[in-house]
Amino acid sequence: MQGHGKIALTSAVAKQRFPGPWAGGISLIVSPLLLLAGILLRSPYHFFFPDQLAAYGEHPLQITVSYSLFGAGIVMLWPAVLLLVQSIGVSKPLWAFWGGIFTIAGLFARTFHAGVDHLAFQLVRTGGVDQAVNTVGDAYGAFHIYSTFNLAIISGWIVLAIGCYRSGTLGLVQSAALSLTCALPLGVLKGTTPWSIAAAGGLAVALIPFGWTMLRSTPFPGWLKIGTWSLIVCAGLFLFTLFGRLG
Repeated sequence: MQGHGKIALTSAVAKQRFPGPWAGGISLIVSPLLLLAGILLRSPYHFFFPDQLAAYGEHPLQITVSYSLFGAGIVMLWPAVLLLVQSIGVSKPLWAFWGGIFTIAGLFARTFHAGVDHLAFQLVRTGGVDQAVNTVGDAYGAFHIYSTFNLAIISGWIVLAIGCYRSGTLGLVQSAALSLTCALPLGVLKGTTPWSIAAAGGLAVALIPFGWTMLRSTPFPGWLKIGTWSLIVCAGLFLFTLFGRLG
């Protein structure tokens, strides 16, 4: 019975216009992998910010790729979360509303943290590790509006996971795995801990099968259409990157 309910929910979500099953399904699959890759790349280095800044000073390319992959994964999560919210909302609209509000607010906060990470690493490049550590240490803990979202970063995934289970969107194991995402350390310049790996792994266990189900429930558009859209997306990414560099 639960399997039929899940199929019905998937079909209902697939009919939604935005973000659509293809964008959402790809997001469900790719975003956890990006997060996990970014977390594993920085795992050889200690957790706290002085060690992260020192790691950047010694291995700038590796740390840049690590934080870039993690940041891209955070940004790519919003279509995935939106699809989960739409699926939950078919039968449990209140859980969908609060789970979506909290989780997406948390993604905004983590995107802000990624911007602070980038600035801190540029301080290493321009003034050296010691100066960057002193500057970041003096400013650490300063109030910013996104700090009001810290509780949402943690609680959003729990509320979303409960909504997924109660609505039949995900099974018990996948819902429990999704709730592990709340263990992902929050704040700036955070390294890798066993909890980080467990959180990203749980996200992958929860989202990737759902994303695959979403893609399989959608009619195949044909290789010509896929190739055309791939070229359009690549060209768009190039133009956006070029314009961003000019800015």
